[in-house]
Amino acid sequence: MTPKQACLNLLGLSRRAKQQIAGENLTLTAIRNQSAKLVFIASDAGPTTAKKFHDKAQSYDVPVIDTLTRAELTAANGNPRTVIAITDAGFAKKMVSIMTK
Repeated sequence: MTPKQACLNLLGLSRRAKQQIAGENLTLTAIRNQSAKLVFIASDAGPTTAKKFHDKAQSYDVPVIDTLTRAELTAANGNPRTVIAITDAGFAKKMVSIMTK
């Protein structure tokens, strides 16, 4: 299994475990109140959206994964999404370690 596929599987699992927040406004709020442990930004997100979330995540020291496409995030999540925040530290740590191998 590729690292990308393993991460997508974990993404689906985190949704079923209710450990993620999807959507732009909810994700921004999660970053601000520091409940977001990891943020996924679709690699094909608009430049304004990508910059906004990269900047916000960086200022709150939240790691970002931006190598997955919108279609991959949608397939893993079940809903069309450009941005997803993971709220569980265990899921976030595992996803980061998988994607940085």
